[in-house]
Amino acid sequence: MGVTTPATPATPAQHQEVAARLGRPPGGEYEIVVVATDGRPVVIRNHPLLRDGTPMPTLFWLLDGPEAEAVGRLEASGGVRQSEAALDPVAVAEAHARYAAERDAAVPPDHIGPRPSGGVGGTRVGVKCLHAHYAWHLAGGDDPVGRWVADRLEGGE
Repeated sequence: MGVTTPATPATPAQHQEVAARLGRPPGGEYEIVVVATDGRPVVIRNHPLLRDGTPMPTLFWLLDGPEAEAVGRLEASGGVRQSEAALDPVAVAEAHARYAAERDAAVPPDHIGPRPSGGVGGTRVGVKCLHAHYAWHLAGGDDPVGRWVADRLEGGE
């Protein structure tokens, strides 16, 4: 689906594309971490705090496009419940902890306001959003839910 790349700030043209695909300008700093083979940004890595200091629990964001549409179809067909039934809840909880640790490590050490909480997509237990799990998986994250999504999108199960 995409090619994982070293995290890079968006060029002005990419920033316009990201804003268009989000339907609004991003509320915080971000880097592009996965691009499609045609160069189109697929996944961004958000800073854990928006510009106004609001916590941003979603570290990896799957941008609107064919990948997000495919995941949306999977969610609409019951994919969240199916993934929870198919996967070990301990493995999912461990993934949430890894995700939160990665996100929390990016919070500036002198930050004194509210902090993001939860794991993938801000949830603490189970699966909330296949898009967030798949985004992290595409970006190289060790996420059993993201792998489960990838298997279904690739026709593996």
